[in-house]
Amino acid sequence: MSITNKEKIEIPLTTLDFYKYEEDGLTYYEFDARECSPPEPMVNTINALKMIKNHNERLVGYFFHEPFPLFERVSEYFTYTSQALENGDYLITFIKK
Repeated sequence: MSITNKEKIEIPLTTLDFYKYEEDGLTYYEFDARECSPPEPMVNTINALKMIKNHNERLVGYFFHEPFPLFERVSEYFTYTSQALENGDYLITFIKK
C-alpha cells in the first residue's frame, strides 16, 4: 500500500530523513537506513524510538539486513516485527511494550 500523505519531520540527534503518516488510527514514523554504515542505523533508530510514547505509534525502518544487535538493545521496551522484502532488505516495525 502506498502512503501519499507522508510529512517530513525532524528528530533530534538523527542524520536520516524521517517521515510521519497516519493509517488506520496509528501514527507511523518511517526512515530508510539501507544506505548507511554502522553505527548510523542503530544511532538513528535509538534516537527515533525516544519519540514513541504509546501503542498507537510505530517506528518503521528499512534495513539492508536484520539488525540483531539493535533488537537486543531495545527489547526491554519495544517489540518488533521483521519482514523480509523481495529484494533481500528488511522492513522492521518497532512497537512500545
